[in-house]
Amino acid sequence: MDSKDLILMEDLYGAHNYHPLDVVVNRAKGIWMWDVEGKKYLDFLSAYSAVNQGHCHPRIIKALQGQAKNLTLTSRAFRNDQWPLLAKELCDWTGYNMVLPMNSGAEAVETAIKAARKWGYQKKGISADQAEIIACSNNFHGRTVTVVSFSTEPLYRDDYGPFTPGFPVIPYGDTDALEKTINPNTAAFILEPIQAEAGILIPPQGYLQKAKEICERNNVLFIADEIQTGLGRVGKLFACDFENVKPDMMVIGKSLGGGCYPISAVLANQEILGVFKPGEHGSTFGGNPLACAVAREAIRVIREEKLVENAAELGEYFLAKLRTIKSKHIKEIRGRGLLIGVELHPEAGGARRFCEELMKEGLLCKETHENVIRFAPPLVCREKDLNWAYKRIKTVFKHLA
Repeated sequence: MDSKDLILMEDLYGAHNYHPLDVVVNRAKGIWMWDVEGKKYLDFLSAYSAVNQGHCHPRIIKALQGQAKNLTLTSRAFRNDQWPLLAKELCDWTGYNMVLPMNSGAEAVETAIKAARKWGYQKKGISADQAEIIACSNNFHGRTVTVVSFSTEPLYRDDYGPFTPGFPVIPYGDTDALEKTINPNTAAFILEPIQAEAGILIPPQGYLQKAKEICERNNVLFIADEIQTGLGRVGKLFACDFENVKPDMMVIGKSLGGGCYPISAVLANQEILGVFKPGEHGSTFGGNPLACAVAREAIRVIREEKLVENAAELGEYFLAKLRTIKSKHIKEIRGRGLLIGVELHPEAGGARRFCEELMKEGLLCKETHENVIRFAPPLVCREKDLNWAYKRIKTVFKHLA
């Protein structure tokens, strides 16, 4: 079947909860993808940063295949030999002393919310059912009912109420608003250190440090959602590292599975995650041996292939290149590491038409919100690959001028 047939079939039988570009990929390796007709594309989205190590990394595939031959799932009713090894390696790597595994990013965020509420009742002494968790405007933490309850994006909320209470929302980057909103019932403050889905929004310098200090002073947990920004994407292991801030709880996912298998995790210390007792929270697939074996190798690849350092060096290089493009359509170019957003003026006619033209040039990226193009190639890319992409980006902006 060709692309046209497969697109028609997907639109006929699949729920329309996504609006993908009309490219049908059936093979990928490293930074490259091929469609069913054999056309080659440079992946400039990395599955929303889940493919930081590149597609089908041979080391990760080998780990996946090796574990799949031995043991894939026990549930948490029994122990397996991979989960304790991953748990120790994650804690050693990040400096926390406890980790709780889940599958998707949204599940991990829900886990952090539950842990923060339980901590608030058991450790802080908040009255039953009164705990609040402060969130930021323009956030994206997932699409469960509870998570969209504190979203400010109408698209994520319309027709999904009633919503879960207990989530005051404040402006992103505003520490005065944080201080004013905290009250005796505040258990936690959750934020993305860089808001990726909102259009690569970077908070003012010093914001993370000041917010953490406010939380510490008020006995409020500081929760960082590093699902998309963590594990090297922004040129540091975590985006919070830019301000030397260590969150009380950190949520990770996406490239933890090396683009091969879903796995996420919540990291904290025993005082926080220790509030969970057997049976109070869990997941059939959370901590399964296949995911854990994949994650262990995915971590080793990030460290041994120096992907964090590569993201820092190439991100700086590529941002400088992009800023040489002269176009009346470009309002701002911003980013950290290899997480870059090109914001267009409203008069540009929307970011999607630029993404569609870039696809024709062999570059696959995606709009985020209406007017921002996100560039996020796998962290294994090289300078020559970015030069290849730059030429096509420059061509498209000239063509659509």
